[in-house]
Order: sequence, then C-alpha cells, then structure tokens
Amino acid sequence: MIVRNAGAIVAAIGYLPYDGRFPQLNYQGLNTVEVVRLYVLPAFRGFGLASRLYRALEAQARADEVQMMYLHTHPFLPGAIDFWRRQGFEVVDIESDPVWQTTHMQRQL
Repeated sequence: MIVRNAGAIVAAIGYLPYDGRFPQLNYQGLNTVEVVRLYVLPAFRGFGLASRLYRALEAQARADEVQMMYLHTHPFLPGAIDFWRRQGFEVVDIESDPVWQTTHMQRQL
C-alpha cells in the first residue's frame, strides 16, 4: 500500500508470506505474513499516517484470512517498538546480537 502526495510516494507499507527464516519462531500451521517496509517521509510524520496505513494493511490481512502478523525491528530505530506495541503487537524474542538486537514481534488476528 502506498500514499501519494502530488503524485509522489510519501508513505508505504506491505506484507509478504512469512518464510520461516527465523528458527526460534514457529508459525507452522498458521497463515502468517511478515509486515515489511513501513516508511513515512519525514515531512509527513506526526499526523497518524503510519497508524492509518497499518490499519488498512490489517484490514487487507483479515480479508486474506491471515491468522498471524509478524515483523521484526531494531531498538536503534526511533519509536519503532513503541509504535508496533500501540498497534497491538507483542515482543516474542529479542536476539542477543549487540549491534542489531533484532526484536521479533507478532499480532494474532
């Protein structure tokens, strides 16, 4: 999904089928997707656009009979973990890598 302003893309979000690449997560038997690439241009932040984009994506996921939404993020991305918690996601694993500290999150639909 994308948002345009004067023809230019200013925000985007999407999902793909989850590919099982993280062995510590087991979504076997569930229709699971991975939320990818939520981005809003800095000039368009602070107006609730990211939340509205996510709600539209979730509505599409429900229509597609998705059972679990998964994503990962990192603590060095300002506000990302708190944003996803506000959308109903919960942290299910944090990798111990000292640089990335990949934070795995999920939301059951």
